[in-house]
Amino acid sequence: MTLTVAIGGLGAIGLALAKSLDQGIDGLKLVAVSARDKDKARANLAGFAHPPEVVELVELARADIVVEAAPASVFEAIAVPALTAGRIFIPSSVGALLPRMHLVELAKQHGARIVVPTGALLGLDAVRAAAEGEVSSVTIESRKHPRGWAGAPYLVKHNIDPSGFNTPTVIFEGNAYDAAAGFPANVNVAAALALAGIGPERTTVRLWADPGVDRNIHTIKVEAAAARLTMTVENVPSESNPRTGKLTPLSVLACLRGLVSTLKIGS
Repeated sequence: MTLTVAIGGLGAIGLALAKSLDQGIDGLKLVAVSARDKDKARANLAGFAHPPEVVELVELARADIVVEAAPASVFEAIAVPALTAGRIFIPSSVGALLPRMHLVELAKQHGARIVVPTGALLGLDAVRAAAEGEVSSVTIESRKHPRGWAGAPYLVKHNIDPSGFNTPTVIFEGNAYDAAAGFPANVNVAAALALAGIGPERTTVRLWADPGVDRNIHTIKVEAAAARLTMTVENVPSESNPRTGKLTPLSVLACLRGLVSTLKIGS
């Protein structure tokens, strides 16, 4: 059985994912993509062995699996049709899902599924396992070069220009819910951690703009009855979009493989 895949967005995540799917993965077939600039999208797809159709966002829901890889402003325009049609919805912008948890109820009503990929989060299965028991605290610190935070709504609202920082500077400290609202394109790791663990209001997030780093660095600490977890991951940022890491499209690809694999590793 082959499942059809559609991708909303052909940026750093979507285009990399599309190229991997075009190379051939048993059980998966890329059939449609959507992008703001359709002419550019068709040009990017010109060299594909099996170019997918370029469609409107609402038409992505014709596929069995709909992957979101677009700006937060069109998140629901991709998610709602897919969930209403009973599809499998995979959001790469988990930070945009966090303030829209009503979509979970929509999925339940229509027999759809929302599958969140691991993304840049190390040890997600361990966090989920620990959360089956008692967890006293979950904290994540994320460090990115100042250009990786550019344009975040929280910084725009407070007239903060991260490019002016010459030393490591904390630009946000609060819970994951507020972090997702203020940095929807930047805190997918924190959002996934909150969903896997003790929820967005109890998950503490600290964000650093650090001109001395060339990777997106995330350090997670979990204090639980069953275990104490300390994890650090250093992701190489994408050249085309420093807000996201090169690991993200690979994580979505691994998630897709897990949906059709005979042998699946991890919960």
